[in-house]
Amino acid sequence: MIKKLDINSIINNAVKAGENFKLLNQEETDNILTKVYKAGFNNRIKLAKMAFEETSLGVWKDKVIKNVIATKFVYEDIINLKTVGVISKNKSGNIVEIAQPIGPIFAITPVTNPTSTILFKILIAIKSRNPIIIRPHGAAKKCSIEAARICYEAALKAGAPKDCIQWIKRSTKEETIELMGHKKTALILATGSVSLVRAAYSSGNPAIGVGPGNVPVFFGKTADINFGVDQIMLSKTFDNGTICASEQALILQKYNSDKIIEAFKKRDAYFLSIDEIKKVEKIAFNKQMKVMNAAVIGQPAYKIAKMAGIIVPKKTKVLIAHLSEVGIQSPLSFEILAPILAMYIVDDFEPAIEFCRKINKHGGLGHTVSIFSKNEKKIEYFAKEMNAGRILINTPASQGALGGTYNELSPSMTLACGSGGKNITTDNISARHLLNIQRIARREEHDCVKHFNEECYLNESINADDLSTCPKERA
Repeated sequence: MIKKLDINSIINNAVKAGENFKLLNQEETDNILTKVYKAGFNNRIKLAKMAFEETSLGVWKDKVIKNVIATKFVYEDIINLKTVGVISKNKSGNIVEIAQPIGPIFAITPVTNPTSTILFKILIAIKSRNPIIIRPHGAAKKCSIEAARICYEAALKAGAPKDCIQWIKRSTKEETIELMGHKKTALILATGSVSLVRAAYSSGNPAIGVGPGNVPVFFGKTADINFGVDQIMLSKTFDNGTICASEQALILQKYNSDKIIEAFKKRDAYFLSIDEIKKVEKIAFNKQMKVMNAAVIGQPAYKIAKMAGIIVPKKTKVLIAHLSEVGIQSPLSFEILAPILAMYIVDDFEPAIEFCRKINKHGGLGHTVSIFSKNEKKIEYFAKEMNAGRILINTPASQGALGGTYNELSPSMTLACGSGGKNITTDNISARHLLNIQRIARREEHDCVKHFNEECYLNESINADDLSTCPKERA
């Protein structure tokens, strides 16, 4: 019999930890952060192998890189961020900003990036002095709890308060919902399925979630074809496509499509026939549920082909399906977190942009889009036409969207999608999003003269253009 969670005890322990966290100064906080970062980084390989062995998803060596991004890159990005006490003043000194922790954070983590997401969320919680409660994915409990344990022990040794990091070995759906909606839960950091993120937003508590990333990648006429294909292959095969920012659909123009296809073939991409596309659709996507099938997530291309009853060379790295439509009638036009790419070939630029819009709207609003081009005007036009928080230029989308490698985006394992994805921001989430900022606003001299000129404001004959002649406004 599964023991029922004592939710009030878990939350109250976090609240107590939060009270003690608030007593730490910036130096003490950063010392704890440094020790936890080092512990996580030093166990990057162990945790990556554990994640692969437990979930059978992806590539363990790529999971090491994810753990590096989640520790080293994140640490270097936030270590100099002020998160305690006065963090800024304006020039006059009349506005002073003070950082305060927000309180207990309930963190839900996915099966696709289990240890890296936990390492990341713990680091940004510690930097902002917030206690964190982790609810790992059921299929990745062992590696997730080990990642949390490593961080917690390092934090305690460095002087962090007891229960600053907690984890839940198992919970029912009802218990998870109760934790999300608890009156003392300050924020939910939700990374997982669409239904889970929606539940977080419906909890009654503040939530930062993510959306799906059905990423279109457009090849312009000026693109360096070999370079672009290399980058896409690097991205789409990274941990077997389990990053939600990985490319999902190639948008090509007839002008150079043959050359691009040939370049993919030289790099061990396999182009599916019409009959083979139908076979892959059946095992890759659930039409009734309108979701990708879990069985193909993070699996190598050769194994997916075998599951579909297709014979491909063992060295095959990516499966590519030439499609003409976007929607339920073409299931591979949906997000599939595996080395499978849809491909569309159009006449010229405007139809290409229209297809990018369709893919972007088809389950990827607010997330990420990609373009390979040297034409700055076309790049700018592309960016304006897309609804995405991250517009990646000549970059492997998986690594580029995570930040810290190919660009200066904040390294993050939580990529928000703005209003398009029903999120509050389009940012790569980091420690600064886990702070309450207080603003001390001092009274200015002569404020009544500058701002409350009743004699002018109550005179109906004076409009905005007349205010420059108002004696009090001039004063």
